[in-house]
Order: sequence, then C-alpha cells, then structure tokens
Amino acid sequence: MPVSGLRLAAQLKCIYNNACSMGNKLEDLEATVQQDSYDLVTITETWWETLMTRVLLWMAISSSEGVGKERGGGVALYVRDCFGCIELNNFGDKVKCLWVKLRGKASKADILLGVCYRPPNQDEEADEVFCKRLAEISQLIALVSVGDFDLADICWKHNAAERKQFRRFLECVEDNFLAQLVSEPTMADGLLDLLFTNKERLVGDVVAGDTVLSSW
Repeated sequence: MPVSGLRLAAQLKCIYNNACSMGNKLEDLEATVQQDSYDLVTITETWWETLMTRVLLWMAISSSEGVGKERGGGVALYVRDCFGCIELNNFGDKVKCLWVKLRGKASKADILLGVCYRPPNQDEEADEVFCKRLAEISQLIALVSVGDFDLADICWKHNAAERKQFRRFLECVEDNFLAQLVSEPTMADGLLDLLFTNKERLVGDVVAGDTVLSSW
C-alpha cells in the first residue's frame, strides 16, 4: 500500500496513500494513523465499493479526532478537527481534486492543501483546466499538492517530456515556480505519485518507495 508520511513547516504531520481501493486496507490505515498521530490523511484511488466501506473509513479516521471529505469517488482528505480548515471547490468537475485551506495559527500564514488524481487517459482539456486553476491559486497563497498524477513520461530530473500534453504540464509547473519534490519511484519503478509546492520551506523529510512515501 503506497503510503506517504508528510510534515509541514507548521509541524503538521501528514500521510498520503495511493490506495488502489480502500476496501481491504482500512485496518492498516487506521493502525498507521493511530500509531504515528497524523494530523492530515490524503488518499487517491479510493475505489469506494459500498457506503459501508466509506463509513468504516470515516470511523477509522474519526477515532483519531479527525474530520473528513471525499470527492468524486477518487480522492479523499481528512483533517484533525483541532485544525481550522475550509473546503474549496474551484477546479470544476473535470478534474478529481480536493482542496482545503488550513488556517494559520498566530503569525503563521494560511496554507492551501490539495490531493489530486489524474487518470492515465485524462484529456488535454482537463489538463488545461487544472493548469489554469493552479496558476491562479499559486499566485495567491502558499500551497502543497500531492497525488497520483500519472505523468510517468516526464523526466523530473531534467524537466523534459516527449508528449506535447506532458510538456504543457511541465510548462505550468515552471511558469508558476512550483517545485516537484518526489524523486524516487512510488509504484514499482514508476514515479506516479508527486508532490508540488510553491514554498519549498513548507515541506521536509521526503522519503518515497514501493511501500512508503514520506514528505512534509
């Protein structure tokens, strides 16, 4: 179960999971969240099978005093209820993304946190919607976005791609001064799960692998 433990500059402890179906992984996720006291849980490819599965996941996270949101059957995000946040929906229905604004405490600034799932057959129009919205919000607020983007053709080390559609995605990242911080394979030999931020100081402790992907 590819998992990512993340830590933000505000000392929020986060975990990301590319689940490929949460149906048989609830106990593992609950144990991990409880053991390591995560503040945020982000999931892609939830593949909800029944309402009961969704309720069980809610119970698993809420036992850690969390609150949760699920969008489009593909992504989910849970935030411990001691942290103030509001859900934002400005990416439209073409893109499977879930975004929340975490309200900064004391002198800390707000942070926009997103979890995204980009299916391998996503068309150029949906990519354009994502890039346009990302460009707009990255100019306004510190953000971190994690998820399964399925951009295996992109070489992040050299910022290069053969396909025009993927080169356009790279242009979006570069034009908006975003950094992609995952460098190790996250699924077999593929680098599918990515983490973007416009403030690198927000993110630390990035570790990626077939079973573990850690960051902020």
